[in-house]
Amino acid sequence: MTIRLGQIAPDFNVDTTKGPMSFHEWAGDSWVFFFSHPADFTPVCTTEMGRTAQLAQEFAARNVKPLGLSTDSVEEHLKWIDDVNDTQSCDLQFPIVADEDHKIAELYEMIHPGESETAAVRSVFIIDPDKKVRLTMTYPMAVGRNFDEILRAIDALQTADANSCALPADWKKGGEVIIPPSISNEKAKDMFPQGWNELRPYLRLTRI
Repeated sequence: MTIRLGQIAPDFNVDTTKGPMSFHEWAGDSWVFFFSHPADFTPVCTTEMGRTAQLAQEFAARNVKPLGLSTDSVEEHLKWIDDVNDTQSCDLQFPIVADEDHKIAELYEMIHPGESETAAVRSVFIIDPDKKVRLTMTYPMAVGRNFDEILRAIDALQTADANSCALPADWKKGGEVIIPPSISNEKAKDMFPQGWNELRPYLRLTRI
C-alpha cells in the first residue's frame, strides 16, 4: 500500500511503551509526528529519540503528538529509553510502537529492501487532526533527521491551513506568505486586508 498525501493514515492497534494503542483514537484531535527508526540501542536512533524528547514543549505548543516505531519489542524499547534519557539528558515520555511482526512498517512502507529486509528506514509522516497524511519524508539509516525542518514544516502546514495561503522556499514563521493564484484580487482584498506586494500577477507576497 502506497501512502499518498491527502489520504487517511491507516489505523492500527498495537502495543507500545505506554500500553495498548488504537492509533486514530490515541491521535484524537491532535497532529501526529509518526516516525520510524531502524533499531533500539543504535547511535543515530538514540540521538533522534533524545531530540524528540528534548523538543516535547515545542511539539505540544503545536498540538503535535510524537509517536516512534521500530521492529523491536516493548521490553527492548523500555530498556533503551533509560539509555536515551541518560545519554541525551532528556525525559522521553512519548510512546514507541513495538512492531516485531513488521505489520505496521509494511503498512506504511517503512521497510526498504535496499536498506534492510527487516529494519525500518527513517520515515516521517505528519498527520493532521482529520487523520490525513499531510507530509512525508524518508531518510536513510545512516543520516539523522533535521528536527528544525520537521518543526518548520509543521508550522508551514498549520499556517497554510489557518490562512489559506502558500509558503515560499525557506519560509520561517513570521516571514512573508504567498497568496495562491486561485484566489482572485477581489477575494484577496477581503482575506488579506493588509495588502500585498505584487511581483507578478501570479506572485503576491503578504504578511499575516
